[in-house]
Amino acid sequence: MVAMSADRSNEVLRLLEDRLATISDVNSARKALNWDRHTYMPEGAVAARAEQLATLSRLVHEMLVSEETGELLFGALEKLEPGSESSDLVRRAKREYERAVKLPNRLVEELARATALAQPAWERARARSEWASFESHLQKILPLQQETAECLGYEDHPYDALLDLYEPGAKKARLQKIFEELKAELVPLIREICALSDGDRSPPLYGRFDEEKQEGFVRKVVSDFGYDWKRGRLDRVAHPFCVSLGGPGDVRITTRFDPGWLSPALFATLHEAGHAMYEQGIDPAYSRTPLSGGTSMGVHESQSRLWENLVGRSRTFWSFYYPRLHETFPEALGDTDLEAFYRAINEVKPSEIRVEADELTYNLHVLLRFELEVALLEGELSVSELPAAWNARMEEYLGVVPENDAVGVLQDVHWAAGLFCYFPTYTIGNILSAQLFDEATRARPDILEEMGDGEFGTLLGWLQENVHRYGSRYDPDDLIERAIGRPLATAPYLHYLKDKFGELYGLNAA
Repeated sequence: MVAMSADRSNEVLRLLEDRLATISDVNSARKALNWDRHTYMPEGAVAARAEQLATLSRLVHEMLVSEETGELLFGALEKLEPGSESSDLVRRAKREYERAVKLPNRLVEELARATALAQPAWERARARSEWASFESHLQKILPLQQETAECLGYEDHPYDALLDLYEPGAKKARLQKIFEELKAELVPLIREICALSDGDRSPPLYGRFDEEKQEGFVRKVVSDFGYDWKRGRLDRVAHPFCVSLGGPGDVRITTRFDPGWLSPALFATLHEAGHAMYEQGIDPAYSRTPLSGGTSMGVHESQSRLWENLVGRSRTFWSFYYPRLHETFPEALGDTDLEAFYRAINEVKPSEIRVEADELTYNLHVLLRFELEVALLEGELSVSELPAAWNARMEEYLGVVPENDAVGVLQDVHWAAGLFCYFPTYTIGNILSAQLFDEATRARPDILEEMGDGEFGTLLGWLQENVHRYGSRYDPDDLIERAIGRPLATAPYLHYLKDKFGELYGLNAA
């Protein structure tokens, strides 16, 4: 629990802490059941698990919105000095409470049940590329999301209400400005690069890659990053994710393997390890409190995208790890040298799948989803129209039409999981990752040299000191200002992309 010194004498605060810890424990049990559902649960348990998750979601909600919790919250808040850890804890809990009291127990339970049933249905539908078998589930989830937005309330747009669940303080209007800035610079750059393309650079990533050897390699890399296996584990799923169960002592990651394609396991594991190291780096004193966990999903995604891209797709990183990868897969990689491999993992090529997209086209995948979510929430687009609308925007933005729904509208688990308005946090994370890496390397110039030696302690230490340890104590904008001394801005990210890909494709010669 948070160290509160003199505040410990406050009985109201002690009772509030105990109640919030109980709520956290029940919620961790819910997340553990959900983790099991994705990893080891037998197929026959789907219906029962949906009821279990619905029940636990309802219990968490009932405890949080109870009269007793409200009285303790407002009683504690009156006695605390602003700016103290205790005050920040109560402020965060108050925000969660005020949000939760707007949602009926019935709605919380219905949404938990609907998503628990939808996720396995999505897995089956994607495996078979059968949109029709999943459509009915999304038909149930969408009105529950619309009702949630109305219950939470908003000033300008229902998107704002749901976005705030993942990125406190963010607005649809701000996102639109961000996407406009990115489109203005990235679309012409992508077109220029595609026009200059010197052929397919990806062959080194395809071949025969034994799954056990893949796992051994990625385990070694994320161990070098600083992921603590005594407080984590790695399992296989259809759509990789990270979960923290109650604090930094149990933070689990998942990935997926393709024996014929190296990229999925490699970069998904680096990505999820970035999430996990954030959670493992949070002050243990915040465990079982509202301050445990990342402050927002945009900040969270900045950590995963930083380790996946700014580290894991850099030439400096692979100068150390490529010889080791080649030793692991000598036949598959053959005479491929470091430079050819580096160009392969950074090839710019508009494609169907978001999670495998290159850094330049990735945000167009996010933009597509953002626009579709807005249209769904506004009622301008129906669920049945979603596949066609998806394909139309893919063709407009990326010049690609998915060959089937499995690599189109069914590729992401987010809507099945009820994560409406989550997608823009990936773009926020991309932008912030560049700003954080710039500031870290400015403050600690030895980071780049260490990366070339397979050492990451200085980089991780800077992130722990300036981001991780604070958990949810500070709101996203405040944390960003503390870490880098300026607000979120697209310019550093665009500079990073232009510099990297300009060099890769010979655009910087002049």
